[in-house]
Amino acid sequence: MREITVREIHEYFGYRMVYFGYRMVCGNDEALNRVVTEGDVNRPGLELSGYLEIPYNRIVIIGEREIQYINTRMSEEAQRKAFDYLTRDSIPFILISRDQPCPKILYDIAYAKNFPIFFPIFSSYAHTNSIIVELLSFLEEALAPIETLHGVLMQVYGRGVLVTGDSGIGKSEIALEMIKKGHILVADDRVDVYRAHNQIIGKPADVLKDMLELRGVGLLNIADMFGGMSTTEKTDIDCIVNLCLSQNNREEYDRLGMNNEHTVSLFGIEIPKLDIPVGQGRSVAAMIEAAVSNIIMRQKGRDSAENFRQKLTNYIESNKEEEN
Repeated sequence: MREITVREIHEYFGYRMVYFGYRMVCGNDEALNRVVTEGDVNRPGLELSGYLEIPYNRIVIIGEREIQYINTRMSEEAQRKAFDYLTRDSIPFILISRDQPCPKILYDIAYAKNFPIFFPIFSSYAHTNSIIVELLSFLEEALAPIETLHGVLMQVYGRGVLVTGDSGIGKSEIALEMIKKGHILVADDRVDVYRAHNQIIGKPADVLKDMLELRGVGLLNIADMFGGMSTTEKTDIDCIVNLCLSQNNREEYDRLGMNNEHTVSLFGIEIPKLDIPVGQGRSVAAMIEAAVSNIIMRQKGRDSAENFRQKLTNYIESNKEEEN
C-alpha cells in the first residue's frame, strides 16, 4: 500500500493558494508528518449527529452546511464528543471550506491533542465540491500502485508511446533521433507506470528525470541539450511499440498491417501494442512516427489497412461478376 504525508498535500495546495486560499488554522511542522493512506474523503454528517462507530482513516472535509449544523444544533457536550472522534490519530487532518471559521471547541481539542504536535486543521475559501474534486484527483495519483517497466517513454504527436525491446536493441538511440525531430522525452530505461483517472500514466524515476543514456557516450541531460520543451514529467501511455530483431522470414510480419497490432493489459486497461522489426537500413524513428500517425487516423475513423481490404474485396467481387 502506498502512502503520502500531509506535508505533500500541504505543499501541493500551497502552490495553488491563489485558487484555493489554503492556509493552516491549527498545527505545526511536526503535524505535517501525519500519514495519508486512503484516497477518499469524508464529510462527517453521521459523526456530527452522534454516530461515532465509522472505521475510516480519511481526510475530513467540513463545509458550510456542517458548520451551520454545528452552530445551531449541537450542544457543547455533543461537539466535544464528535470533535474528539474526528481528531483521532488515524485521521490525517480536517479541512474547512468556504472560509468558515473553525469552531472554538474543535480548535481547542485539536490544539490540546498530542501536545506539542497539535492536530492539523486547514481552511480554504473555495467551494466544498471544488476542494473535494481537487483532493480526490491528487490522492488518486499520489496513492496509485506503481509498476516499473523497462523501456523509453516518448510523446510523439501528442501521444504517449512506450518503446520496449531487448536490452541493446537501440531504444535510447532511437529516442535521441526522435528528440532531434522535435518529439518529447518522458523517461529512459526505467518507466514508472500507474493508473489514474481511468488512464495509464508513465513517468521517470526522480533520479533519472530529463536523462537519456547512450552506450559509449554516457548520460545526457536532454533538457540542457535541447531545451526545457524537449522533456516532460509524465504522459498518458496511448500505445506500446515493441522493437524486435528482423528475421529472414519476411512472412513473420503482416505486410498489410492487419494483424501486427494487439493489446497489453496494464492495471486492467488494454493498451495497443505494435511489433516493429529492426534491421539494417530501416529508419525506426520514422516507422514509429508512421505507426503513431496511423493510430491517430484510426481513432478518427480512417483505417488504411481496412480500407485497402475493402477495396481488394470489391475488386475480387467485380472480377467474378465479369467472369460470369
